[in-house]
Amino acid sequence: MKNVTRINKAVFPVAGLGTRFLPATKAQPKEMLPVVDKPLIQYAVEEAYEAGIRHMIFITGRNKRAIEDHFDTAYELEHELEASHKDDLLELLHSLTPSDMFCSFVRQPRALGLGHAVLCAEPLVDSEPFAVLLADDLMCGKDGGQSVTGQMVEQFSRTPTCILAVQEVPREHVKRYGIVAGDRVDQRLTKVNRMVEKPNPDEAPSRMGVAGRYILTPSVFDMIRTNPRGAGGEIQLTDGIARLIDTEGVHAFEYDGRRYDCGSKQGFLEATVDLALKHQQVGPDFREYLRALKF
Repeated sequence: MKNVTRINKAVFPVAGLGTRFLPATKAQPKEMLPVVDKPLIQYAVEEAYEAGIRHMIFITGRNKRAIEDHFDTAYELEHELEASHKDDLLELLHSLTPSDMFCSFVRQPRALGLGHAVLCAEPLVDSEPFAVLLADDLMCGKDGGQSVTGQMVEQFSRTPTCILAVQEVPREHVKRYGIVAGDRVDQRLTKVNRMVEKPNPDEAPSRMGVAGRYILTPSVFDMIRTNPRGAGGEIQLTDGIARLIDTEGVHAFEYDGRRYDCGSKQGFLEATVDLALKHQQVGPDFREYLRALKF
């Protein structure tokens, strides 16, 4: 593993079908669903960029072309904006893909699970540590502070092992998460000694659920590739990471911020309302609108 304390690449698994948002996702990727005025995938990419990452790797599938188009140049649209002297909108378009950001797209041929999606990135990741961001999880730093990925990149520079973002989840929700347990290192860091993918509440070793942010070492690829299929008959990322506990070590990081589960309608609506209230343009008027509602 080279340059062990620097994270240069981020992997975005975006090949899922988004069935929980049908019919909205019948013809568009769920990652392109907008929260206020930006699609989910853009929030995730901006988070990675803010953390110093410049190479974005998207693991896509069929009907995901809109994601690639979103980060590509739109010549006709830019021409129209230039002709109309809409410089602010033109600047906004250019900000989607800064000149020092590089995007790669890899097709996942079959939906075999999150572990398989990450494995598809191996030829581009090579032998470097890398970040994984799930766009379904919209993550915001506390009070507009440092992003969750930025916090994890800093932690990795001090603890160069696999690092998982975790949060305490309700007991009845542990079956939705990879659950970790271990020995506390400091206020935010735990050295993991056990990981279980989507356990029954009675069998869960804790209530610390893995959220949608990871810093992984390249050793995880061999662990994923040689591991049998796990929960749901899929190739589970959690199972591959768990095999590194006794060799390289794995740490769980309790981040400072807010996670919105935008893979669910409830979480998506919560993110939309909260981010609309904080939006510079629409926030004040939207707040007044909500105050006027009679529940």
